[in-house]
Amino acid sequence: MFEVNLPEPLLLLSCCAPCSCAVIQHLSKIGINFTVIFYNPNIRPFEEYERRRQENEKLCKKFSVPFVSLEYDNERWCEKTKGLLSEPERGKRCDICFEMRLRKVAKYAQEHGFKAVSSVLGVSKYKDFDQVNRAANRAFEKSSVSYFPVNWRKGGLEQIRQTMQKELQLYRQTYCGCQPRSTII
Repeated sequence: MFEVNLPEPLLLLSCCAPCSCAVIQHLSKIGINFTVIFYNPNIRPFEEYERRRQENEKLCKKFSVPFVSLEYDNERWCEKTKGLLSEPERGKRCDICFEMRLRKVAKYAQEHGFKAVSSVLGVSKYKDFDQVNRAANRAFEKSSVSYFPVNWRKGGLEQIRQTMQKELQLYRQTYCGCQPRSTII
């Protein structure tokens, strides 16, 4: 199985239950002390955001993992990404979005005694793992908390994730959050 050495306590940024399910299950099984944090102000409309938040919280309860949900700050996200809505997935809008979310999580981690942060933002095949890590490097450069760029697609976790999505009947959205995907990358 997938081996990972992470400082504890760990804060795991989750974008949605389908992307994080295998990671949550794995970290629980190997006994890592971690909390899932949900900060996704990019998700629109609010009803979609709330559905994803609730599904994530339900998944955490299933595995007895603490769950934290930060405020829905879509107005700030819209200000930061103004003029970039026509950007393709993996474009400039994603750079700004990832960094904004990771900065907020870095601050939360520092204020609440976490030693490290990781995320599932790069799990989807539609996302660029290296782009997420570049944003994390910028977001954590002045933080006392470390970011761990674990590729949660590896070590069989991608296959487990696909199986769990079906077995747990997780709500699987058809777009990242900010706009529906028009083409598969």
